[in-house]
Amino acid sequence: MLWLLALPLALAGLLLLLYLRSARPYDGAASVAGYYDSWTGDQLLERLWGEHVHLGHYGDPPQRCDFRDAKARLVHELVRWGGLDQLPPGSCLLDVGCGIGGSARILARDYGFEVLAVSISPAQIARARTLTAPHLSCSYALMDALNLDLPDASFAAVWSVEAGPHIPDKQGFADELLRVLQPGGRLIVADWNRRDDRTQPLSWPERLVMRQLLDQWGHPQFASIESFRENLRASPHGSMAVETADWSRATAPSWGESILEGLRRPMAVLGLGPGALLQALRESPTILLMGWAWGSGLMTFGVFRATRR
Repeated sequence: MLWLLALPLALAGLLLLLYLRSARPYDGAASVAGYYDSWTGDQLLERLWGEHVHLGHYGDPPQRCDFRDAKARLVHELVRWGGLDQLPPGSCLLDVGCGIGGSARILARDYGFEVLAVSISPAQIARARTLTAPHLSCSYALMDALNLDLPDASFAAVWSVEAGPHIPDKQGFADELLRVLQPGGRLIVADWNRRDDRTQPLSWPERLVMRQLLDQWGHPQFASIESFRENLRASPHGSMAVETADWSRATAPSWGESILEGLRRPMAVLGLGPGALLQALRESPTILLMGWAWGSGLMTFGVFRATRR
C-alpha cells in the first residue's frame, strides 16, 4: 500500500522540479520581449482571458462579475479615478506596455482619445494591429519604456498598467513617463507592488515566494507603492503631487478566476493541443502563489495618479 502513497508524492515532486527548472528569469529587455512574443504566439492567454492580460476590478468589497467584464471594468475605474474622463475627446494619450491593445481600444472607442500604444514585444504589436478596427484612433509602435522615442511633453495623458514589474530601473521608468507628459497632463499608473520591506522586512518563506514571483514571469524587481511614489516625486520633469491607492481587495479575485476560466472554457485550452494544457498547468502554481501573496499582503495592487505642473 505504501507505493500507492509514494506514487502521487513522486509525481508531485517531479512536477515541482520541472516547474522550478523551467523558470523564466529576467535577463535584460530582450528576455521580456521574448517571453511576451512566446505568450502571444501560442494564443493561450488570449483565448483564455480575452484581449486584456491585466487583472480585473471586482469592486470593493468584491462582487461576482464576469471575468472578462471585470478586466474592462478596471480600465473604466482607472479612467474615472485618474480624471481622464475630464479630458476632451481627441486628447493624445500614450499607453506604455500596451499588451495586445485591449485597453488602448477602450480608451479610443469609449473616450475618444488619440492613442499611441507601445510595447517591447514585436508579436504583441503585430497582434494589436490585427485586432484593432481601422476606424479606431489607435496606433502601435515597438518601444522600450526606458527609452521612449518620443518628444518631450507630447501627450495630454500617459497610461501604464502592469508594465513596471518588468522594468529594472524604476526611477528611469518614472522619468520617461513624466518626460513625455505635457504640463497639466495626467499620469495614470497601475502595477503589481510588493510590501515595502523598509518597514516590514520579508520573512524567509516570503523571500522564497518572492523569488518565484520574480523568476517565473520575467520580473527583475517589484517596487512598493511607497517607493514608486518616491520615484515619481523625485523626477526632474516637473514637480507634482502624487496620489496613490491600494486596489488589492478589488483585484484579488482575478487570481482564482484566472484558473477557473480554464474550467469554464476548456476548449480554449484543449483546442490548442496537448502542449497548451501543459502550459496552462505550468502557469497555475505561479497564479496560486500570486493569489496567496495578494491575500497575505506580500503583494499589492497600487494605483498612482498625478498632474504635471
